[in-house]
Amino acid sequence: MGAIPLTALNLVAFPIKTLSSEILKEILLGGLSKIEEANVSLVGGHSIEDKELKYGLSVTGIVHPDKVLTNANAKVGDWLVLTKPLGTGIISTALKAGMASEKAVKGMVEIMVMLNRKPSEMMKEFEAHSCTDITGFGFIGHALEMAKASQVGMKINSKNIPVLPGAIEYASQGLIPGGAYTNRDFFSCKVSIKTEVSQVIIDLLYDPQTSGGLLISLTPEHAEKLVKILKEDNIDSWIVGEVTENAGLIEII
Repeated sequence: MGAIPLTALNLVAFPIKTLSSEILKEILLGGLSKIEEANVSLVGGHSIEDKELKYGLSVTGIVHPDKVLTNANAKVGDWLVLTKPLGTGIISTALKAGMASEKAVKGMVEIMVMLNRKPSEMMKEFEAHSCTDITGFGFIGHALEMAKASQVGMKINSKNIPVLPGAIEYASQGLIPGGAYTNRDFFSCKVSIKTEVSQVIIDLLYDPQTSGGLLISLTPEHAEKLVKILKEDNIDSWIVGEVTENAGLIEII
């Protein structure tokens, strides 16, 4: 939303009676590495014993009130830029089933640990109109949230949707997380899909993401420049669609 993060608090729930404290140490060190990469100060935290392992961060930052970037200002004619490929939910499901390859898991983890810092900084320089992150509601769910909030529609080019290695194979085998079906049931009434779009791509568009990328709405000229400068910095990004006048409707072509 255009903010600069400043401080972070660790939040941990850990089953200390069943898991080694070394695992907890590695989790905290992993979190610290991302905190330092984001140039944020760790100022403390809170931990409890729990049967289920949980870890997260409560982050505080600053942004000028006039420069808050929301999901409610996409403009008709804008292009849509996506900054991470889809498929983390599907590959995670394959991993749980013992069917994911080492290469697919490695690719998924590399994407999930990648900060959205650089795209979030650069989109401000290119006067982005609107932005959201792609997480549990999947690409379609979060795109629809932006469309509804902005009172616009979106046309998504399925051929431009980036996908993690292995995700198409596992989706074809039916390794779809339950959240994807929930997303489809909830959002499909506002989605129009061309008959030639494959079911696998549709599944990926509904796939709930963990640590997904940003979906950014900005003018075509600025979209092209943003993608170009991010790729020069070794950060892949893709122009995946455009903003239309069909308010509250996502069209997949």
